[in-house]
Amino acid sequence: MQLGSVDRSSDRSPSKQIADDLRLLITSGSLPPGERIPSEAALIEHYGVARMTVRQALQELRGEGLVFAEHGKGVFVQRKAPVRRLASDRFARRHREQGKAAFLAEAEKAGAQASVDRIRVEEREPSAEIRERLRIDAGELVVVRSRRYLADGIPVETAVSYIPAEIARGTAISERDTGPGGIYARLEEAGHTLDHFVEEVTARMPSNEERDALQLGASVPIMRVVRTAFDTAGMAVEVCDTIKAAPSYVLEYDFPAR
Repeated sequence: MQLGSVDRSSDRSPSKQIADDLRLLITSGSLPPGERIPSEAALIEHYGVARMTVRQALQELRGEGLVFAEHGKGVFVQRKAPVRRLASDRFARRHREQGKAAFLAEAEKAGAQASVDRIRVEEREPSAEIRERLRIDAGELVVVRSRRYLADGIPVETAVSYIPAEIARGTAISERDTGPGGIYARLEEAGHTLDHFVEEVTARMPSNEERDALQLGASVPIMRVVRTAFDTAGMAVEVCDTIKAAPSYVLEYDFPAR
């Protein structure tokens, strides 16, 4: 790893130049994921700048999600956990038959260890948006399942599923642990054979709550994917609202040209 230098004649501030230098080392792989950034003292000595200048540079990189700080240990290059999300394959019935929910199948294919936390299950009236997507009447209840997914211990996605209560009651969908194959396996066991899914993908900056849940820097965007699942009778049986950390995902779609 070879650090650059600060050009005192440049119109670009020293902190920006230091951030540029470190960013290039990170994106080129000279500073790989998990690697410790040189200490503040080392950066101050190398670049010949004040401590505040170095801190401003590191804060810029933190805001971009390129580095993270560990108290008492230093600043490290962010450990990426890219998940390739194959829309044409992730809901294949064979995964459910093998006892794998979609995220588990994706993480395994990426060579990452999948885990889930912050699981909450409740029954309540949905918002007007969810009610419209599920095609249910005002006053009807849904079972709401919230959770956070991690790949190699890194939070990459939050998800909230809404299932009509008349379908979910009395099944493991209403429990914390839905069992092998997840929600979709339980829906099919209840007689709702899945036929197709409709997804809407948008991108934006995260809310403070989303940023905290996914441990994102201030300048890192998220992708919102809202999926509606339909059974073979044309009934909407689930809406899943997911918030994905944009740097952690590649969304791949395979569809016929016709």
